[in-house]
Amino acid sequence: MSLIKSISGIRGTIGGRPNEGLTPLDIIKFCSAYVQMIAKDKGKNRPVVVVGRDARSSGSIINQIVCATLQSMGADVIDLGLTTTPTTEIAVTALQADGGIIITASHNPSNWNALKLLNRQGEFISAHEGEEILRISEEESFIYAELVNIGQYSQNDEMLSFHIRRILGLPLVDVEAISRANFKIVVDAVNSSGGIAIPSLLRALGVKEIICLNCTPDGNFAHNPEPLPQHLGEISEAVKKHSAHLGIVVDPDVDRLAFVCENGEMFGEEYTLVAVADYVLQHKGGNTVSNLSSTRALKVITQKAGYEYFASAVGEVNVVEMMKKTQAVIGGEGNGGVIYPELHYGRDALVGVALFLSHLAHTGLTASNLRKTYPNFFMSKNKIDLPPNTDIHSILEKISEKYSSFPQNKEDGLKIEFPVEWVHLRRSNTEPIIRIYAESTLPTKADELVRRFISEIEQFIRNSTTNN
Repeated sequence: MSLIKSISGIRGTIGGRPNEGLTPLDIIKFCSAYVQMIAKDKGKNRPVVVVGRDARSSGSIINQIVCATLQSMGADVIDLGLTTTPTTEIAVTALQADGGIIITASHNPSNWNALKLLNRQGEFISAHEGEEILRISEEESFIYAELVNIGQYSQNDEMLSFHIRRILGLPLVDVEAISRANFKIVVDAVNSSGGIAIPSLLRALGVKEIICLNCTPDGNFAHNPEPLPQHLGEISEAVKKHSAHLGIVVDPDVDRLAFVCENGEMFGEEYTLVAVADYVLQHKGGNTVSNLSSTRALKVITQKAGYEYFASAVGEVNVVEMMKKTQAVIGGEGNGGVIYPELHYGRDALVGVALFLSHLAHTGLTASNLRKTYPNFFMSKNKIDLPPNTDIHSILEKISEKYSSFPQNKEDGLKIEFPVEWVHLRRSNTEPIIRIYAESTLPTKADELVRRFISEIEQFIRNSTTNN
């Protein structure tokens, strides 16, 4: 059993002992601490909390526990039921709530679930707020409401329609152009809430031919839910079989987005944000942001358009913070996460689909030919397991010193920029490992760069052990 408590929420496998797996007791303590924190922060005895979930089989029972706990703490609950993460984020502000909880473990396997916590702006809570929740949870310093102060419960099934209407109203979403293009599109929603959301959006955009794969929202994931190329063989074949223009893939809570080209090849989830940003920059210039582990291609197209690119630490909350600081018009993460602040500050596959289809319709290109218009970079990812008590900070400092003649960023681990490639070394927050990301102009060169740094780190570790 696994349970991970962090400043961004609680995530774990279902069952087991309390504090070892994601159990009802862990959920109750965490939700209680969350309400205690927002009630104190807002000075409200009766905060309003929006709750949404993906289609995992454990979602329904966790939803009942979450809603009952929130009510027991004196919070009024607005239950969206089966929905998407971005829809829940939008609902928080639309319904003037004080916070929100999304019941989803994103791309984790079906035996996992999690609670993602939102502030009153519908954005992920800050590190400070997360630390406060962890403290309250550990100390069990929450106080439940007396009978007369128990919160009210209501349901709302209108928020997805509201979300889609907001997207259709965006100036850069060209419904007429998409409709005229007569796109035929295959959708793979891994049998979660995207099976409802993405086809509904496509119909609203005027797409008449939609082939649905794994769109029954029963939580029985037909394949590994992370939208990576090795998991997308079925939709690749379906796109070719049906002579479709595009394949659309989302993760269980619909905040990550990947495309399959008309020839069955992957557009590349790193390039989801690149393509959408290209479209936005052509029509509404401005700065862009992605995290330090995302492709350099976004920086290239941003600077080519005459604007500035900024890199943030890994994590959506960090990307959003940097976007606000730099007044970026588009941003996100290389895992297929598009953040379009004109709609809201959250990764949103639905708005990503609408902007991408508008771009594709305007260019008149096939998806594969559109992909060829962008710089071609390839990424390699690996990790190093560390011996107990390894001084990770010392290792990264030695690597930094060795490559001191190259530009470096130490905001989140160590990123070293070489002329046409880069490497990013990050300490894991949950495991005794160093994650290594590298990007170059060829897959072989990216792999070679990763191997080189693995070898150097292992040598530093051996030298450290010998000296001690």
